[in-house]
Parts: sequence; C-alpha cells; structure tokens
Amino acid sequence: MVRSFKIFVWKTAPFLRLLLPVTVGILLEYHLNFSSENILFYCSGLAALLLLFALLPLSYRFKFRTVQGILIALLLVLAGSFLTWNKNIRNQNNWYGNYYDTGSLVVASIREPPVEKAKSYKIVATVDHIINGDRSVSTTGDILLYMQKGSSTDTLVMGDRIILRNKLQPITNSGNPGAFDYARYAAFHRVFHQAFVRPGDWVGAGKTDVSIYNHVIFSLQKKIRTIANKFIPGVEERSIAIAILIGYKVDLDKDLVQAYSNAGVVHLIAISGLHMGIIYSILFWLFTKIPFVKKSRLSRLILILFCLWFFALLTGASGSVLRSAFMFSFISIGLASNRKSSIYNSMAGSALLLLCYNPFLLWDVGFQLSYLAVLGIVIAQRPISKWFYFKNKLLNGIWQLSSVSLAAQIFTFPLCLYYFHQLPLLFLLSNLVAIPLMTIALWLCILLVLSSPVFILGKMIGKIIFVLIWMINHTVFVVNAIPFSLWDNISTTALETFLMYGMVCCFLYWLIKKEKLAFKFMLGFLFIITVVISFNNWQSFHQKKFVVYNIPAHTALDFISGVNYQFAGDSDLKVDGVLKNFHLKPGRISFMLRSKSKAINGLSAYENFYQFFDKRILVIDSAVNYEIPKERISVDYIIISKNPKIFIPRVAGVFNAGTYIFDASNPLWKIAKWKKDCEELHLRFHSVPEQGAFVKVL
Repeated sequence: MVRSFKIFVWKTAPFLRLLLPVTVGILLEYHLNFSSENILFYCSGLAALLLLFALLPLSYRFKFRTVQGILIALLLVLAGSFLTWNKNIRNQNNWYGNYYDTGSLVVASIREPPVEKAKSYKIVATVDHIINGDRSVSTTGDILLYMQKGSSTDTLVMGDRIILRNKLQPITNSGNPGAFDYARYAAFHRVFHQAFVRPGDWVGAGKTDVSIYNHVIFSLQKKIRTIANKFIPGVEERSIAIAILIGYKVDLDKDLVQAYSNAGVVHLIAISGLHMGIIYSILFWLFTKIPFVKKSRLSRLILILFCLWFFALLTGASGSVLRSAFMFSFISIGLASNRKSSIYNSMAGSALLLLCYNPFLLWDVGFQLSYLAVLGIVIAQRPISKWFYFKNKLLNGIWQLSSVSLAAQIFTFPLCLYYFHQLPLLFLLSNLVAIPLMTIALWLCILLVLSSPVFILGKMIGKIIFVLIWMINHTVFVVNAIPFSLWDNISTTALETFLMYGMVCCFLYWLIKKEKLAFKFMLGFLFIITVVISFNNWQSFHQKKFVVYNIPAHTALDFISGVNYQFAGDSDLKVDGVLKNFHLKPGRISFMLRSKSKAINGLSAYENFYQFFDKRILVIDSAVNYEIPKERISVDYIIISKNPKIFIPRVAGVFNAGTYIFDASNPLWKIAKWKKDCEELHLRFHSVPEQGAFVKVL
C-alpha cells in the first residue's frame, strides 16, 4: 500500500523529484557555506560523469539507471547550493559592506515610502555609493534607517537621495533567551546594517529614478488607503480592511492582532491562500460572464493570470502570496488546456519556482505554514468530512467548512507550537463565523475601490464593510473571553516538533488507509514524545539560573529556581504589555517557567544585595561613594544599571567582584568608558547591549 502511494505521487508530481534535492542543496549551502568555485568544480565533475554515462551502450545505461538518477540528484543539490550562494548579496563584489568603514560617507536612495513611528521614520534605503576620502565606489545593498523626526525629515519621500555621516551598525539580536532571531530575518531580506539618524547626521543629495514598478505599486497602495480612510468608519475596522486588501499592517493595533492570533484567525489579516482563493473565484466567475472573453480560453487565462499577479505584487509579494499565485496559475493553465493537474505537482512546482527566485523563503514562517495548511487540506479534509453527514444542507455546509479548518490545523499545529508557543482551542468556532464574513468583506473592499468615484455608493459599501469587520472583531473578543479558549506558554523544541509531525503522518495514514502498522508507529512516536517532554520537565524542575535581559533603557532580572521565578527590575515590565510579551515572555517559555513568585527557593535580598544559592550579586543603580574598607568585600557579580555616576576603580577598591555586568539601561558611551577601566584593571565584564543577555546557570 505504501509503495503504491509512493509510486502514484512520484509519477503524478514530477516537480517533487526536482524540489527535494534543490531543498537539500539550499540547506547545505546555508549551514556549510560552500564557495562558488567549489560548487562549480563539483558541477563540472558531475556533468562530465553524466556525459560519459550517456556514451555507454544502452544495455549498461538501463542496468545502471539508478546511478544516473543519483548523479542528476546530486547535480540538482549543487544547483540549490549555487542559487543560495548567488542570492546572498554579501557574495557580490559591489556589496557596500566590502568598502564601508567607520569613516565612510554613505550615499543612499530611499526605495520605499517612509513608515512613520512615534519618534522617527523607518526607511529602507539602497546604498548607491560609498565615499572614502576622494574615492567614490558604486555599490548595492539595502540598509535600515530610523530617522529622527524633524522639519527636514518630515519631507522625505521615496526616490530622495541622502548622504549619511552616521556610523552604520550591524543588525544584531538581543541575545535574550527564546528571542526572535531578527538578525537572520533581516539577512534573509538582504539587510545587514542599520543606523539611528539625527537631523544633523544627513544632507539631501537630490533625487534618483524610481522604478516604474515601485512607483505604480506604492501609488496604488496609497490611493487604496486614501479610499479606505474616506469611506470606512472606525479606526480598527479600517485598518483590518486595508490589511486584507493590500497587506498594509502598519496601522493595525497590536492588541487586536494578538486577539486574532489567540482566536486562531490571524491568517485572515495576513494575505495568504485564502485571499488568493477568493480573488481567483471572483475572477473565474467574472470572466465566464463577460461576452467575448468567456468564449476564449486563452483570453480568460491571460486576464486571470494578469489580475492574480497584479494583486500578488500589490500586496507586497510575500512568500504565502507568491505560493498561492503560482498554484492558482498552475490550476488556471491546467483548466485552460483541459488538463487537470495533480495538486501535489502544482504545490511542488510553485515551491520550486519560489525557491529558485529566493532560496531564503525556505525559512519564512508564512511560506512553511501555507504549504503545510494546503497539504493538510488536500490529504485530510475528505477523510475528516466523512466522519459526519448531515441531511440539512446548512449543517452539512458548516461541517464541510469545519473539516477544512480542522485538516489545515492538523498539519500546522506542531509548527504553530514551535514558533508561537500557543494553540487556539476554539479555532473551529471562530473560523466558522469569521471566514464567511471576511470573504464577503474582501469582495466588498474590491467593489469599494472600483466604485469609489461614486460617493454615495462608496459611502454605503464602506458602512457595510465596517459592520462586517465589526462583527468579526467582536466574535474574536467573545472567543477570547471564553475560559480555556487558548492553550499558551507552550515550550516546544525542534526535536519534539519533528516527532509530532511523525505522529501526525502516521495518524493520517492510519486514518486513510486503515493500516494497523501505521497506528503502531503513531503510538511509538507518542511514547517517544512523552519521554522527551518528561525529561525536559525533569530538567526544568532542577534548573537554577539568573538572567540579565537586554531591554533598551530598562533593567530586568529573573532569578529562576525550578519552574518558578522572581523578577527584579522596572515596574512597567511587571504588567502585561508589548515590552513584557516581546522581551521577557519568550525566555520564560523556553525555560518552561510556570509561575511568578514573591519568594523562591535559594534567594534572599537586602536592599540591592542578592544572595542566590552560593552566588552574591550587587546591583548598583544610583550614584554611591563607598569608603574603601581594610579588606575588600567579595561578590560574584556587580550589575550596573540606570547610568549611575560611579568610577570603576573606586568600586573595585571596595568590592572584589568576579564579573561586572553593564545592562541595557546604560548609554553605550558610558559603557565604553567602564569597559576601558575594566580592561586597564584586568577585570572581567559583560556588556548586555553589545553582547546580549547575560545568562548564568548555577
């Protein structure tokens, strides 16, 4: 049975045979970093072997056809490696990083409209030139600028060219436990440096040409946002409408987005396969009704493909949107040619094309989840829908919609646990209400854009959109208010995620094929998962550590004993909010902590002194003038925070400290001075804002 399914997929999805080795090549290049010379050398060797193989007699070629397949697979692996090497902009000779140093001037062009923040503008700029003295070098590559607001900064627009005197800083991670790897995320988008720019750090240098694509796309996005602001009342409802229409998420309220995530419907506000499916269904219906177009399959195909890709590019061409655009393009081409293509082949083909365009999409969470969701629907939806049958058409339709959501959730929940550490338990209920309403809202948003010249019609449609999105928002809030609607704070390792997918695959194979062996394998995976989780829990119950977090302008310490912790630091980090959820919560989840305690085992405190098991810790957060004692006081760690007026030599004369820790509440210039003093006195130190969070395991 397994062999017949394997042969069926292998024959009906030839793109899968290309996708797998190319993916292996991408992973190998990312982790091993082969040089282009080595890749081309091995490619030449394999090509020569294939040529020699082709010269063999037919009987030998047939007998050793497996060898030929292995050589072709290895060649595809090398192709994936070369694509990844070539996409890495640091391998290009004219990348700005090859010429920049701290004394360079940077000539950069603003390539996207500036995004307004509370105190600055976030700008993505392309480095056109690096000026070192009298020498100017043409370069390429993007940088991220945070430009402080001011009269001159407020007038910057896409296409402006500026000269920076500011020092570029490498994009680094906070180093906080469990924190999002922002440096890798930025690198995958070809951005490696950033700068925080004051008004005096730059001057204007005229204009540069803006590509027709950027000009058209950003102008249309601005026009659509203007239409939404004009006709749709309600700030939250308007921001949701803009998000589902063009993928613009800057105005979305973070608490609202979190509520959507908790309810299991966050995919509705992230342009994905659902939106592309709705757009495709509208286009297919529309072009089968228009005279002259409905009679010509070629004309209908061209119009559908044009509209699909225009919408994909308009929304920013994210991984999930591109995947959906490619897949529906394959389906459209198949229908136009009277050939029903395999969905597995369409998925593999679209994934292959996307990875050839950008191999780093392999690490994009939306890319991964969208493919897994579609795969789950294709494999599991029909067997799940057969669990129940209702004669009532409405009830049966509700169950069919539920089976789609359930099938998608089965394939995505291990990855959701790994990335987001939570699982919505009432996702079926929220999706039953939200998906139909959001579908209608998206149709009406498109109609609003087309009918906006007619003010009365636009006003009426805008009010209907407001009501629909208001209903979705309140459904989300109601679901969130239900006790036990969300299972959160889940710590899942990569190994546990892999084992869960093994269990899911065995379960689905048993469900579809009724194979007892698959059920036994499922139980085996479940047993291994239980053992791994039990071991991790045992480790967490016996852990002892303290953490100094890297939170800009804040002091934050966690003393951890077992699964409990005690926090010491700024008061605004004690309440639920963006700061706590972004900086502290991931670490506490990764350490499998369960509760915050007023007192934990092994910790005692007096003023700014902490005794944590056998470690003595002193926190200096204000100016002090210690008298030098006859014998220095021994402490293991001195944590300096809040930019106190102190002198390291004076402190070292009072305390015999093992390590000095400078947290992120201190300015970098002051830390630089303290570091210099420590080096002169041969003292160990750790700069949290530069080296990341300090984690000490006892």
